[in-house]
Amino acid sequence: MGASDHTLTSIEICAGAGGQAIGLHQAGFSHLALVEIDQYAAATLRRNIDRRDGWEFEREYCDVIHKDVNEFEPLSELEKPVAYLGGPLKEGDLDLLAGGVPCPPFSHAGKQLGKDDERDLFPRMLELVDELQPKAVMIENVRGIKDDKFEDYRDWVVARLEGGVAKDPQTGEEVKYEGIYTVCGWKVLEASDFGVPQLRPRAILVAIRRDVLGDTEFVWPTAKPGAVTVRAALGPSMTARFQQFVDQGGVRGAEAEKARKRWEDARDGIAPTLVGGSKKHGGADLGPSRAKAAWKLLGVNAMGVANSPDEVEKKESWERDLFRPEGPMLTVTQAAIVQGFPEEWDFAGDKKTEKPLPGKTAQYRQVGNAFPPPVARAVGESIARVLHAARPAGQARG
Repeated sequence: MGASDHTLTSIEICAGAGGQAIGLHQAGFSHLALVEIDQYAAATLRRNIDRRDGWEFEREYCDVIHKDVNEFEPLSELEKPVAYLGGPLKEGDLDLLAGGVPCPPFSHAGKQLGKDDERDLFPRMLELVDELQPKAVMIENVRGIKDDKFEDYRDWVVARLEGGVAKDPQTGEEVKYEGIYTVCGWKVLEASDFGVPQLRPRAILVAIRRDVLGDTEFVWPTAKPGAVTVRAALGPSMTARFQQFVDQGGVRGAEAEKARKRWEDARDGIAPTLVGGSKKHGGADLGPSRAKAAWKLLGVNAMGVANSPDEVEKKESWERDLFRPEGPMLTVTQAAIVQGFPEEWDFAGDKKTEKPLPGKTAQYRQVGNAFPPPVARAVGESIARVLHAARPAGQARG
């Protein structure tokens, strides 16, 4: 095998542009597969795995799979992981199955149709748990799933994992389920508590197989002291964007100086939740009216996404992107920083399709729909501690 006996393996569904994958990677997990239906996000995953230092395991052993997770067959279709595992993935081999299943069925911003929403992938996630029987399970979703109206649905998810009686979401009939997991909690974590300059509460379920958990206690991560503000996170990159025009002098330089002063004089604080927007509607912005108003107080124009510093001269978009009285728009890279991505993470969005999206729109949607990497890392580290404690010293895999 190509890795140490202490390697913790993972598969992630609905991987998006890699927010959860980055965090779990930082927590010590090595990915065997990342499954994502969006072509741009899948391209982002491939691009960064191919280029980034520290992702050597994934370059050699991880399949990035662009397909509907309903069609994903992990016990038969994985290719690269075979070289690491010494054969096809088998039931019980995997350390962690993780996924940020689609949020719209439970989001306050939508109709909250829950089980009746065709985008609900909790059933498929649980089918994969049954197939793989991983040592640990991590499921992320919006805070709305904790609403009272979804209590029966949550009870069903827990019963599927732990065993017990719960109402089948489709028939409404009580069913007795067998389960091999302990659900360690379904907890709402706030991203700003973990160094992310954004209010982004996420509901996270963690379950550990009972034979693995034993007498070990799973401990949820605790908030880090001191919040990171928008000014602290974006200060250097915003200064550089203005300086590009200040150095030119003249009228444009004077405009840049005034715009920079407006940005510096604006209120500092934590950003509202970034949203990814709908593919059915063109363009990208930073959220609904309330979010736009909050961004305006922070000195940011939330009505769109700026061109990158390399493009702004070519497209002559400095007035639109930087000099408006409402403040500068964020670039995709700056939005990603607000989401907690490493600054070097590169987003794809230029693949030609029948109805191509503008590059930065496709890129921004990946950012807005992501799970903040620092939160994924914190939860991943808590899971990893349990899994390492359950593995006898020197125990080999396979």
